[in-house]
Amino acid sequence: MSSNALTVSHLGKAFLSYRSEWQRVLSWFGAPVKPAGEHWVLRNVDFSVTRGDAVGVVGENGAGKSTLLKLIAGTLRPTEGSVQVYGRVAAILELGMGFNPELTGRQNALHAGGLMGVDRPSLQRIMPAIEAFADIDEYFDQPIRTYSSGMQVRVAFSVATAFRPELLIIDEALAVGDAAFQRKCFQRIETFRADGTTLLFVSHDIETVKRLCSHALFIKKGQVGLFGPAKVVCDKYEQYLFGGATTIKQSEELLPTRFDPSLATSTCELVYGNGKAAIEWCRIENREGQRINVVDSGQRFVWRYRVDFKEFVSNPVFAMMIKTREGVAVYGVDSTRLGVDHRNYGPGESVEVRFELANGLAPGVYYLNCGVRETIDDQVQFLCRRVDTAIIRITESPASTALVGLMEMGATLVVTAALKRPH
Repeated sequence: MSSNALTVSHLGKAFLSYRSEWQRVLSWFGAPVKPAGEHWVLRNVDFSVTRGDAVGVVGENGAGKSTLLKLIAGTLRPTEGSVQVYGRVAAILELGMGFNPELTGRQNALHAGGLMGVDRPSLQRIMPAIEAFADIDEYFDQPIRTYSSGMQVRVAFSVATAFRPELLIIDEALAVGDAAFQRKCFQRIETFRADGTTLLFVSHDIETVKRLCSHALFIKKGQVGLFGPAKVVCDKYEQYLFGGATTIKQSEELLPTRFDPSLATSTCELVYGNGKAAIEWCRIENREGQRINVVDSGQRFVWRYRVDFKEFVSNPVFAMMIKTREGVAVYGVDSTRLGVDHRNYGPGESVEVRFELANGLAPGVYYLNCGVRETIDDQVQFLCRRVDTAIIRITESPASTALVGLMEMGATLVVTAALKRPH
């Protein structure tokens, strides 16, 4: 029996274009039709994964990561090369992939399980456990088209992991689920790994890859950029992303080497207030004023935003907060706490607010809030508040000591010979 769970040899995938749909159909039946063009998404990909290993797949958007996973899962056929998988595969790829929107969650679970090679009696026997893990109550018997994206992920993961696979493939899907369900999924993944399941995991969250995976694969423009220990590969990938010189025009905004465009937009931002002021923009900067969103643990950074006043406001308070992805407040402060003098502002006036912060955060991804508020008749009202408006990734530094948790405590350790217990 092979010690490998997966072997990928000279793998390549090209998407072909034809002069007409008839030519495309004829090519399906082996007719010698020459394509009008070809676009290679992957080429010359070679690697193997040992049983029980966890491999993170990293790379820029469009590098070919998702295509690679589809080829391994068998939902795409390679143009050249081969994929050899040893044992049962469970894959969670594109959200809702393979689900029929008109069928219920239960019906889709039966179909998806059948595609995985599980017989119907076994599926029906395990269905109560699938339903319980998904935990979507009566929606399990409603059409998938009525589901939120998070509910689709719950059903997809529950079905894919109802039976322990030899190879589990996850492509960013868990990023859609809520925090509690994500933790439940990772607990199941950890149990599977302890029992020998191999994990292939695509994520843009470098710190999660470092923590979860022992090895990593860097896909660079459709080819293997590097394959090896997770920390080595992730560090090289970050060096590739942020380490090169940037050529800019005078009219363009400066994008320094510690700015990750994939983190530039928060998809979960919430903005509210009474309209007396608006926070026009906010950004994370280094101390030199350059825009950043990737910061080494222990390195100071600046959270800066601009407030435009629409009406007269008496003694507004400026505030900020940092939260985890799960919504746990890590740190919050405001101008009152910092002893900054307040004054009145009239319509048309603007101010820039600049919080310079020491950074005791452990490596991970965090969200930043900003707001301006006033107190009227002992009632606090936000003129404008922007929640989860910016994303910052804290990376390891040579001084990092945190193994788990949210904070960098700068621990030191001394181990000495034990003295005899005194009488």
